[in-house]
Amino acid sequence: MPDTPQNMQTLALDIKRWGKELGFQEVAITDVDLSEHEEYLQEWLSRNFHGEMGYMANNHDKRVHPELLHPGTIRVVCVRMDYAQQRDNSLSPLEEKDTAYIARYARGRDYHKVMRKRLQQLADSIQYHAGPLGYRAFVDSAPVLERALAEKSGLGWIGKNTMLINKNTGSWFFLGELFTDLPLPTDTPDNPHCGSCHACLDVCPTNAFVQANQLDARRCISYLTIELRSAIPEEFRSAMGNRVFGCDDCQLVCPWNKFTEPSKELDFTPRHRLDNASLLELFAWSEEEFLRNTEGSPIRRIGYECWLRNLAIGLGNATTSEAVVLALTERSSHQSELVREHVAWALAQHCHP
Repeated sequence: MPDTPQNMQTLALDIKRWGKELGFQEVAITDVDLSEHEEYLQEWLSRNFHGEMGYMANNHDKRVHPELLHPGTIRVVCVRMDYAQQRDNSLSPLEEKDTAYIARYARGRDYHKVMRKRLQQLADSIQYHAGPLGYRAFVDSAPVLERALAEKSGLGWIGKNTMLINKNTGSWFFLGELFTDLPLPTDTPDNPHCGSCHACLDVCPTNAFVQANQLDARRCISYLTIELRSAIPEEFRSAMGNRVFGCDDCQLVCPWNKFTEPSKELDFTPRHRLDNASLLELFAWSEEEFLRNTEGSPIRRIGYECWLRNLAIGLGNATTSEAVVLALTERSSHQSELVREHVAWALAQHCHP
């Protein structure tokens, strides 16, 4: 197919249609100029807000210059896939002290696998109709500023909580990208629509937002429970409550999420009661059960040791009962020093002198 403007316009419309047929709720196209985000990223890194996520400081040039990550790239096809299972955005599950709260995105199948397969199918369709092309698919798997690219493409705007927000559906969705050398027409970015709202900043249990659009990840419960591999600072443990993998608070209170439509993607349906399991039930998993029950799940990446660490904190914040104290006591001599430390803290919350 010759790279004429008319042909590229037609191909862009086809790509968006094929993407929706593959299960993406929205597809948009942008160029690779991320210059306006480069200074923001550099400042964030210089303030060490990335904590132990050393990978965020690596490959800086490739992160802000997509054409260096995949040579020849001049356009990025950005996709959105919704994962919400319900319209309810209540904070009430966080008040159920004995029930484990797992971030909604992690309750079903690992989205990386689901989306990467679909992006490959989209690339195959493009090649079938347009001929050979240079491309590379990404799903949170390389130094890609995915929210910046998605914002630039018009899929939404980066809100005060640093999440991408779409005025038609909220923020319960995953992002993916297809880098390509095709000179496709680009889409128009949306304007920010947060206005004077600051609900997300106010609700954060650990005050992780330094200001609007500025997150200190070292204080964020998602970072603490997923990215951090060492001891969770004591100052944050009580505030974590029953959150044992990730945190949704800043999305749960976002007014734009009232427009959420439940996903029809069966792969994102909760597994092993991860939307309603008790802390005791999950804490009782053996390492073999953990590996079996988290197969194909984003939870597996934290490993069994950090899984027990997080659950121990949850149990420390749970209602005092014989069952809770007994479960913690049985883990008090665990081979992991990390687990023992957090179990000891949890027991201290229930066994006051």
